[in-house]
Amino acid sequence: MQIAVTFRHMESSDAIRNYVEEKLARVKKYIDEPIDAQVVLSVQKKINHRAEVIMVAKGLTMKSTESKEDMYAAIDLMVDKIERQLKRYKDKLKKHKGDVGTQRRLEKTVFAAPSVDEGNGSPEIIRSHSFSVKPMSVEEAVMQMDLLDKDFLAFTDDNSEEMNVVYRRKDGNYGLIVPQGS
Repeated sequence: MQIAVTFRHMESSDAIRNYVEEKLARVKKYIDEPIDAQVVLSVQKKINHRAEVIMVAKGLTMKSTESKEDMYAAIDLMVDKIERQLKRYKDKLKKHKGDVGTQRRLEKTVFAAPSVDEGNGSPEIIRSHSFSVKPMSVEEAVMQMDLLDKDFLAFTDDNSEEMNVVYRRKDGNYGLIVPQGS
């Protein structure tokens, strides 16, 4: 497992780094290698300690963030949360065996609204991002969206091979956008 620990607004500490590595070693049993984990530890206003981890393993991306008054407690909660997510993911995988197919690349582009001073009226690209789009079922897409703690997820439906979008509604339920041909 590759673990990168970043310290923000606090001193770098080998004791905390070793603690993070020791705690994250617990999750190895739930997912296959290789695992890449990026951990960010930060202190805000000298009393709020925040621990965040983003883990990537074989096309699966998970995110967990926790805040507490003590850094060690925040790390414990963060690891517990990611472990619960992985247990839930592994249980769902046992129920749904998805097809292993090819992944597509999707470009995400963010446009900026033109400012009043510019006057040209056309938006400009301020950020572009590409990511793999894995064929999966709707249930897998909802699970992946929950693991990433996102409000929507674009994916390729494993049956129709069409690009779909699943999103979280304000009422707590989920919505699905399916393209229709003309």
